[in-house]
Amino acid sequence: MDIVKTSKDLVEKAEEKVEKGLEVVKDTFHNVASHLPLANLAKHHNDTFTIEVDLPGVKKEDIELKVEDDYLTVTAVRKFKNEVKEDDYYLCESDFGVISRSFILPDNIDRDKIQAKFEDGRLYLTLEKLESKKTKNISIK
Repeated sequence: MDIVKTSKDLVEKAEEKVEKGLEVVKDTFHNVASHLPLANLAKHHNDTFTIEVDLPGVKKEDIELKVEDDYLTVTAVRKFKNEVKEDDYYLCESDFGVISRSFILPDNIDRDKIQAKFEDGRLYLTLEKLESKKTKNISIK
């Protein structure tokens, strides 16, 4: 009976450790996901793509766009400070963090024609196909 009880104890301890490990993994992924800005990708007219990246609380001057190899990377610094000074108390809340998102650029995207516009906490990126890769209509004679 002692062997059975010991085996059950070992199984219970292993299950507890697995559950705790899963909680740590879940919390870690939640933390990482909170620093990845949401993005939408849209295709227009076969030759243009738009990526919209949500960057609430970020200022235009705190955004960096970089194309390196086949990656377009958006990096932003979010700085927030809320300060309340009253006669009987002082409250200061601040948040600071770097957020980043990378997109793989297909070979048919013209890296020199990437355009960016920032408006109301949202970054709009416009990507065009290379001229040689654009859709062309062929007339029939």
